[in-house]
Amino acid sequence: MKLWGGRFTAEEDQLTAMFNDSLSFDKRLYRQDITGSIAHAEMLGKQKIISSEDAAAIVDGLKGILSDIDAGKLEIKDAEDIHSFVEAELTARIGEAGKRLHTGRSRNDQVALDMKLYTRDHIDQMIAVVTELHDTIEAIMKDNLETYMPGFTHLQKAQPTTLAHHFGAYREMLRRDLSRLVDTRTRLNECPLGAGAFAGTTYPLDRDMTAKALGFDEATVNSMDSVSDRDYLIEYLSDLSMLQMHLSRLSEEIILWNSNEYQFVKISDAYSTGSSIMPQKKNPDIAELIRGKCGRVYGALMSLLTSMKGIPLAYNKDMQEDKELSFDAMDTVEHSVILMNGMLKTMTFNKERMADSAKRGFTNATDVADYLVRKGVPFRTAHGLVGELVLLCEKKGCALDDLSLDEFRSVCDKIDEDIYKAISLETCVKTRKTKGAPGWLIENADEIF
Repeated sequence: MKLWGGRFTAEEDQLTAMFNDSLSFDKRLYRQDITGSIAHAEMLGKQKIISSEDAAAIVDGLKGILSDIDAGKLEIKDAEDIHSFVEAELTARIGEAGKRLHTGRSRNDQVALDMKLYTRDHIDQMIAVVTELHDTIEAIMKDNLETYMPGFTHLQKAQPTTLAHHFGAYREMLRRDLSRLVDTRTRLNECPLGAGAFAGTTYPLDRDMTAKALGFDEATVNSMDSVSDRDYLIEYLSDLSMLQMHLSRLSEEIILWNSNEYQFVKISDAYSTGSSIMPQKKNPDIAELIRGKCGRVYGALMSLLTSMKGIPLAYNKDMQEDKELSFDAMDTVEHSVILMNGMLKTMTFNKERMADSAKRGFTNATDVADYLVRKGVPFRTAHGLVGELVLLCEKKGCALDDLSLDEFRSVCDKIDEDIYKAISLETCVKTRKTKGAPGWLIENADEIF
C-alpha cells in the first residue's frame, strides 16, 4: 500500500520503486514504529481528535501486530516501508478505524521518532555490553597488579610496567566511551512526534503527552529541526567510531602478543581459526576482524556526514540513507565489543615470558640514570653514562642486571652494590608512585577497585 498515491495517475517505474523502497532495512524499526503509533493513538483519543472507541481499537490492533511479529506469525513484506506495512496491516485487521491512525502525523516525524527510539534503545544496549567489557578488564587488572612486562613507545621496549597498568589504559578509554554514550543519549532525548511534515498541524495534539509516554524528557521546540535533525545519529556514529578504534588498538596488541616472537598471550580456540593449507596455524582472526571493521564504522560516520552536508530544510529523501549504514555500524560495534569481552575472558597470559621480556630490553635503563642522579650525578650526564652501559651490554649480549659491579664501575665509580636492587623489575615498578603510575596502582588497588 502506498501512502501517497492519490494525485498520481501513471504507474511507478519498477526501478524507481526498488530504489525508493526501504522496507528491506527499516523493517527492524517495527517495534519502535508500533510503540510510537500506540502513544500517538492514545493521545488522539484523549484529545478527542478521534473517538475513544477508534483509539482503543487502534491500540489493540497495534499490540496484536507487535505480538504476532515477535512470535514469528506475521512476516513483514509487500510494502514500501515499515510505516505503510503497519498501517496496512492495522486497517486489514480493524477496518476504517485503522485509517485514522495517521491523523495529525507525517511519515517525516514518524521516521524521525522511530530512528530516535531505535538509537536510544541501542545506546542502552551498548552501555550494557561496554560495561561488561570494562568489568572484564578490571578483573584482569586485579589479577595482574604485579605481573611485570615491558612498556613500549614506538613499539620499542621502554620501561617496565605491569599488565594491570597496561590494561588500565584501556579501562580509561572505555570509561570515556561510556561517558560519551550517556551524553549522546541525554542530548537526543527530545521527542519529534507531532512536528508533522515540518510545520506542525492544525489538530490540537498534546505533544508533551506523547513525549512523556515514550520516555522522552520533552518535545522538540522547532518542527523543522525535528524532522531534519540527524545530529544525534552523527554523534552516535562518532561515539561508535571512537569505541571501535579503541577495540582496534587493543586487537592490534593482542595480535602482536599472540605472535611467536612475543608469546605473551594464548588465545582460546573459541576465538581463533586455522589455515586451509598449514595445519600448524592458529590465527587470531577475531582480533584481526575487529581491527579491520574499524574502517567500516568510520565509513558509516563519513557517509552520513557527507549525505547531510548539503541538505536544505526541512526533510529530504537523502535522509533515508541514514539507516542502512547506521544499522550496520551499530551491529558491527556491538558484536565487536561482545567478542572482545569473550576473547579477554578466555585468554591466558604468559607471565614468566612477559617478565623475561622486560628484563631483556634495557627497560630499567632510566632507573639506572635515576640511581646516578640520587648519587649526585646531573641527569644529562647520567643519561650519557647509561648509554655507555647499554653499549657494553650489547657487546656482551646481556641485560643491565647481568653486568658485574666492576663493569658498572668501569663506566661510573659512583655505582655501588645497591644498584642491583635499585634496577630490579619490582623496584622499577613499585617506586613509580605518582598518580596514575604502576606503583601508585599497586599501592591504591583497594581504593581503585
